[in-house]
Amino acid sequence: MVSIARKNLLHDKVRFSVALAGITFAVVLITIQVGVYLAFLANASVLIDHTEADIWITAHGLENFDFGRPISEKKLYEAREVPGVLWAEKYLLAFGYWKTPGGSQETVQMVGYDPDTLVGAPWNIVRGNPQDVKYFNSVFYDEAETNRLGDLPIGGETEINSHRVRVVGIIRGAKSFIQSPYIFTSFKNALNLSFVAKGNTVYILVKVEPGYSIEAVQQRLKATVKDVDVYTSREFSKKTRDYWMINTGTGMALLSIALMGVVIGTVIVANTIYTSTTEHLKEFGTLKAIGASNWDLYKIIIEQALINSVIGYVAGEFVSFWVIQAIKRGNLQVLLPWQVLAGIYVLTALMCLWSSTLSIYKVTKIDPALVFKS
Repeated sequence: MVSIARKNLLHDKVRFSVALAGITFAVVLITIQVGVYLAFLANASVLIDHTEADIWITAHGLENFDFGRPISEKKLYEAREVPGVLWAEKYLLAFGYWKTPGGSQETVQMVGYDPDTLVGAPWNIVRGNPQDVKYFNSVFYDEAETNRLGDLPIGGETEINSHRVRVVGIIRGAKSFIQSPYIFTSFKNALNLSFVAKGNTVYILVKVEPGYSIEAVQQRLKATVKDVDVYTSREFSKKTRDYWMINTGTGMALLSIALMGVVIGTVIVANTIYTSTTEHLKEFGTLKAIGASNWDLYKIIIEQALINSVIGYVAGEFVSFWVIQAIKRGNLQVLLPWQVLAGIYVLTALMCLWSSTLSIYKVTKIDPALVFKS
């Protein structure tokens, strides 16, 4: 039966090539869109996910991490008094204007952390020491942002909000996706460079003492620290991702394009397999006349679908690899763990199998007497 399936597909090489081209296009579209979607999802909450805090205290009614609002620093000391709090640290996020080497301005988000405790400090250091930001207006930036900020070397100087700053380090992995680039510095420097009033912070990061429940400490903080919102890190990460994915419609747009790839591939494969089945109805009738069961005929069509899925998937991922390399050169991130790639193959196989349902229905209705008709 396997040889019949293969011969049916290769009987018309042009049609077979068109089917494979359709599947390949669908796989490329799905792979790229899902990879971009996952990268966007990860980057939307990248600073939250790389901070060791268990709990975040924010201004009341905050919609997502990037739109932080100032709260009184007094709330930091209130949080430290709550039983179960191992430590609490202030953390600043504020917008500013970075002067590029060409003289233009780029909006940036300044991240202020404590260089002594390194709570909220950057990770994946390429060059520099994260404690060096304690010196006057010293900053770190991500190497992937050089196209927006300029390729400033260690020791290079520029301006943020008309204040002179000096680059003391370069990091990797904190690239913003559609938001403004992140600039890391000390809390004190960030406060001086920004328009946030002294005596305020934007976030309070809390670590729960071993032996205490994160949820229990969260409830105590809610009862003690007034006029703020208190989230676990997981809750705040999800809230930020949901904002960018759902509220802005960005996530749905990316997934819609991936869905379009599934529809296109399904239609093309369905047309190819159905046409092939129709052209070989007499052959299927012959098989039925000599005793082949419906399941024997189904296996031929299913085999055709799986052959299409395997070849189309391999070709699609090969093309996707080169497309992704080109995308990365343009500083657009794509995230594709092996589990996702495996899932895309399963989706491709299901797409091809679903495409074969019309053909399966067609052979079910075949009259074995068809073979004896001229």
